Amino acid sequence: MSDAVSSAIPVTVLTGYLGAGKTTLLNRILSEDHGKKYAVIVNEFGEVGIDNDLVVDSDEEIFEMNNGCICCTVRGDLIRILEGLMKRKGKFDAVIIETTGLADPAPVAQTFFMDDDVRSKTRLDAIVTVVDAKNLMARIDDSPEAEDQVAFADVILLNKVDLVSPEEKARVKAEILAINPQARIVETERCAVDLAEVLDRGAFDLDRILLVEPEFLVADHHHHDESVKSISLEAGDMEPEAFFDWVNKATQEQGPNIRRMKGIIAFKDDPERYVVQGVHMIVEGNHQRDWKPDEERRTRLVFIGRDLDFAALRAGFDACKAA
Repeated sequence: MSDAVSSAIPVTVLTGYLGAGKTTLLNRILSEDHGKKYAVIVNEFGEVGIDNDLVVDSDEEIFEMNNGCICCTVRGDLIRILEGLMKRKGKFDAVIIETTGLADPAPVAQTFFMDDDVRSKTRLDAIVTVVDAKNLMARIDDSPEAEDQVAFADVILLNKVDLVSPEEKARVKAEILAINPQARIVETERCAVDLAEVLDRGAFDLDRILLVEPEFLVADHHHHDESVKSISLEAGDMEPEAFFDWVNKATQEQGPNIRRMKGIIAFKDDPERYVVQGVHMIVEGNHQRDWKPDEERRTRLVFIGRDLDFAALRAGFDACKAA
């Protein structure tokens, strides 16, 4: 390995379709005792930034880019953030980019080959794709991004294997290998994986990517799925009983169209922040931590999906506001 390559900062691109478990994996990376310091770039889809608040408190640098997937509107922001990080060399060991679940990973990887300054100071270490063993087959059928994320992965975390039968798991693995026979597949539950499997792998292989997509190094050839839209809802305190009744009803009625739901909820008379996340009709939530004294108590909820009834979601949400 040349001195230039060995001194370059390794960058891991963490991708995966909505709800696959990327934030769970990122929190493990930030909270485990591995002795390394990471700069983290979190990309959001929606007007209200939430992923940054779902990420555990840590000493790592977190940069949030709102309202646009990296592959479309904010590649310039990504380059500027990376260039800024390079000026602080020595303050961290590696960079992790968590893309929105709707991102095609190809243009993110392109950034590391098309900008000379970034290319000279960083090296793309691996594209790590988290996939949901239970829902991947359906997503590949209706979402080109999900297939792209599998196709471009160096390492695939086959997550939620506890939710499928051995036969279902075998079918999903066969589908993954049909799309990307060279990817390393690691089976996980709740993204419990040895971090050496995903970080500092040196796994990114440009020659392999060029086999998958010959035009990889030609800028702006990708297509973003414009049929997926998001709605961001904000309020102060919420009535807990009304909120849970509404969320359960809304996810049952619109569940097939909901790709992802996530939020931070401020419940009336509750000193703790409540985190809620959902995929389709599956919703789970728990108290995360106390509201900090200098923190504004705000409820923020985002739905991402196809053909969602935004008016019904907004009316139902508004009806849950505390008096």
